[in-house]
Amino acid sequence: MSDGRLPARRRWVGGVIGLLVVAALLATAWVVIRALGSASELQSVRSSTAQLRSALADGELDRAERIAPRIAAHAALARDLTSDPVWRAFEFVPWLGANMTAMREVAEVTDAAADAAAGPIVLIADSVDPATLGFTGSRIDLAPLPDVHAALEGASVALHAAQTASMRIDVDAALPPVADAVREAQVLIRDVATTVGALHGAAGLLPGMLGGDEPRNYLIALQNNAEARSHGGAIVAFTLVRADNGVLANPRTVSAQDLTVLDSPPLPPDDATTTLFGDSPGRSVRDATSIPDFPTAAEIVAQHWQQHYGDVVDGVVALDLVAAEHLVGAIGSLSFGEHTADADTLVTRLASEVSATNPQPVERDAALAQASGSLVSALLVGEDPAAVLTAVATASTDDRIRVWSAHEEEQKQLETSGLSGRMPSDGERGTHVSVLVNDASDGVALDAHAHASISTAVGACRGEPTTQVRVTWSNDVPADLAATAPASDDLAAGQTRTLISIVGPEGASVSGGDVAAELGARPVAHYELVLSPGESSSVTASFTGTGAGDRRTQLHHTPLLDAPEVAMADLECG
Repeated sequence: MSDGRLPARRRWVGGVIGLLVVAALLATAWVVIRALGSASELQSVRSSTAQLRSALADGELDRAERIAPRIAAHAALARDLTSDPVWRAFEFVPWLGANMTAMREVAEVTDAAADAAAGPIVLIADSVDPATLGFTGSRIDLAPLPDVHAALEGASVALHAAQTASMRIDVDAALPPVADAVREAQVLIRDVATTVGALHGAAGLLPGMLGGDEPRNYLIALQNNAEARSHGGAIVAFTLVRADNGVLANPRTVSAQDLTVLDSPPLPPDDATTTLFGDSPGRSVRDATSIPDFPTAAEIVAQHWQQHYGDVVDGVVALDLVAAEHLVGAIGSLSFGEHTADADTLVTRLASEVSATNPQPVERDAALAQASGSLVSALLVGEDPAAVLTAVATASTDDRIRVWSAHEEEQKQLETSGLSGRMPSDGERGTHVSVLVNDASDGVALDAHAHASISTAVGACRGEPTTQVRVTWSNDVPADLAATAPASDDLAAGQTRTLISIVGPEGASVSGGDVAAELGARPVAHYELVLSPGESSSVTASFTGTGAGDRRTQLHHTPLLDAPEVAMADLECG
């Protein structure tokens, strides 16, 4: 007769199972607590980084020195909380493991970034203000910059590596809360890497570029986005700035119309550029920024200037109207001719009102040249260099400034920055695609009333890696303006002709486009859209094979006055 107790073997198995359940619960609780702690520490890194930036901007070095170690400590603790054996074991759990791996990896790269950046930034602040880089009005003290460059060398390299590592994290495999946290950390690391890289690059480049060894001549080229070109807009004005041992002077501003169109280009663009845009970018400085490779465009501009005026040009800086708007915000307001504008009204004045009151390109460019000259002059006597440099940084982040140097070693350094206007190479940090917009409406200048949306989709179609880019372009010119807009030879009043060039990954094949070309190893699908007011049209290019289907695909596009809506879409396999 049974006494109601389980056999010893069954009791033993039950006990082991019970212990395993308890161990699993304890391990789960352990991991959850550490995950919450790591997330909190990463949030503290973000908030402390913002405090450090504020302290440096305010010149409060004592406070910055206290904050910097806290950033490193928070980042190190976030890494420690996600690196013990229990955590690593959970990374092998189906479904959950991808989230654990993503959190560990982002904690590791954040720790590496904090360790690399916080200390050196505070260290250089003892010798030069990071917010101004030593600028005071039109002068900069070049003496401390070599030491700053050396101090940031290791930090810049380490942050570049951390940014690359962060881009490899498989965010798509994580749950939304984890994915959001990882993306926030990726943005933070990217911003810090960009800031330190910019400081490091500037400290290395500025002594030579600002005439530390010999005087230099630079052309400041203003682009009008109301006539879209690949890098922003048609060049409408030039200001020649002379740099001599850190002192900047502004000797001359001219309209782009003052430089005659040449019979033959001083430096012929490549065959692809000619196929896409004809020979005008090589012969007319207004159209030079249609050339997708900015160093080529800038060199052509420099040779145009030298042929016309005789000055040897050491570099070209191109900025668009939105970049000018940021700069006006740093100086307060701008007066030119009969106009006065501030940061809220400058773009409307230059892109719409000036175009409406000066429909002919010669008159329009002359008015914009007045604005450009006044802006450069105001910047050279500005009393708030920190605000000016912040405006430059904002415009650079928005991809609205291009810089080229005629000096080989300087140009090599610029090539590593986002200022060069050359598309990055595809590689370990992802694949790149681009949408170039060029107005071909014969100087009508109505792109202030155009709007775009761009979507990318990546994946596989019928087993082949595929990237699709879709562009929708709209002509939203108001009826009253359309009625008074000048007509060209083959366009009615208010109509626009726009060239859309979709540039794919290196080595891929393309389907789509009215014209096919190749920019280096990149295939291009090229479209011509003629739209009446109120009309819109969509075009799609599909890229397959090498480089296509990469989930890390990064989109670049022409800087437009009205920033396009950019989204990820589902792949459509026809």
